[in-house]
Amino acid sequence: MTRIHSDTEFKAALSGLSLAQQRRVGKRFIDHVIELADNPRVTKAAAFVAASEPPEVAEIADGYKAAKAAAIDSYTLCGREGDWRRQASHFVAAAAVACLTPEPQAGSGGSVAWSTAMNARMARVCAKIADGVGADDTEARKQYEILEAFLAAG
Repeated sequence: MTRIHSDTEFKAALSGLSLAQQRRVGKRFIDHVIELADNPRVTKAAAFVAASEPPEVAEIADGYKAAKAAAIDSYTLCGREGDWRRQASHFVAAAAVACLTPEPQAGSGGSVAWSTAMNARMARVCAKIADGVGADDTEARKQYEILEAFLAAG
């Protein structure tokens, strides 16, 4: 099994994945922080990633639109109120948007999964701030484990 010890190794491993694989592992990153989302549209949007194999373009587009709307709504709310819980929810929505980015905009090199992972990490950091505990690299290490398991499953 490939062991991942750093973001450099993490990003390199992600860059070797197809877009469909990036979406599947990105969904796992989202699943790890989904409890931080306070908008049911985010949960629904994330479900589009795993709805079919491979995901249908129309399903991805629908999920992307729902996630984007939730991200815009949450950005407006969290920015106005300075509420860390809303910030966390916003970043979960942003992770879903990243994971569901349409193929023409997705680029290559693991960018969909990388962006999804970074937004998921930001969600966890915001939640920790809201809880009054210091931020650490726990979410990054969990993502390394998620990716290791994904790669091992083939």
